Amino acid sequence: MSEDHPLRNPSQISTVIAKTNLRMDIREIAQNKILVLDGAMGTMIQRHKLEEADFRNDALANHEHPLKGNNDLLSITRPDIIKSIHAEYFEAGADIAETNTFSGTTIAQADYGLEVGNWVYQINYQSAKIAKEVAKEFTSREPDKPRFVAGSMGPTNKTASLSPDVNDPGYRAVTFEELRLAYRLQAEALLDGGADLLLIETVFDTLNAKAAIKAIEEIKHERNIDIPVMISGTITDASGRTLSGQTTEAFLISVSHTNLFSIGLNCALGANQLRPYLQTLSNHADFMTSAHPNAGLPNEFGEYDESPEEMGAQIEEYLKEGLVNVIGGCCGTTPEHIRTIADLATKYQPRKITSYVSAAM
Repeated sequence: MSEDHPLRNPSQISTVIAKTNLRMDIREIAQNKILVLDGAMGTMIQRHKLEEADFRNDALANHEHPLKGNNDLLSITRPDIIKSIHAEYFEAGADIAETNTFSGTTIAQADYGLEVGNWVYQINYQSAKIAKEVAKEFTSREPDKPRFVAGSMGPTNKTASLSPDVNDPGYRAVTFEELRLAYRLQAEALLDGGADLLLIETVFDTLNAKAAIKAIEEIKHERNIDIPVMISGTITDASGRTLSGQTTEAFLISVSHTNLFSIGLNCALGANQLRPYLQTLSNHADFMTSAHPNAGLPNEFGEYDESPEEMGAQIEEYLKEGLVNVIGGCCGTTPEHIRTIADLATKYQPRKITSYVSAAM
């Protein structure tokens, strides 16, 4: 993969740099209010009952791989659906919309045979562009409530720290350099499309996240921009550790070398189950903190049953304790969930940041 993507437009880059002042606003806003992140994209897409044809256009008519389920691709083939989902979340009270790019890397898109050519760049560019258009529309209606776009950078489907082969513990399916290049292309396209901040989310392997951080730091230096970066990890089970074995505090320490907008937790757990780990972050983090838990735990069919009211009652405990600066929803959450959360967030102050130095550092 080329470091300098041939299809990146220099005029888009200058536009991105010109938006730096807008991006700085979110830091100021976060000092005075709890920011609300949107809810699940996949849950909303599932409501549309899409078929293979929805994931294809003329250029993909004869693509040899099945594409159904590649939700990121809908930003190109069905932008109307993605735009309407962003609008629903903003209407519900979200301040920040995540782009439809959770699997928008060459590594993840290889499952669909779309890792080559211009597809990955366009998926990310178009996703950010769509979200930004909706954000601008809502900001123009309510100038006192500006809307922002977070470029979603998911964990990829490969891990740099663990072997997928139980018989070969030293084997790795992906290298740090491959991850860095993949994240670099994704981040560049998201910024070119108009993302106001970048969200490295659902981190189950901190080494993967470090590759994303390195890629973003390179871009920030080259473009002379100070793009806010959010990082959100995933506690995979009741042990309180990530998949790669880190505790919440270890995860925090591992990424604290970079200047983050926020650090948080999302996915895998519902709000109640996530709370003790969020308390650890809140007690120890020198950055703003975020959370976007699932709507409870999945039932036997893999579905999420927790109502907006049930989830809201649990989230309110976060707010009462002053645990978060940014709050939203992950799997199973809908605009109804976000509306409840957004209403609650207006009643509480954001978490106050206090300086913390770990004895382990």
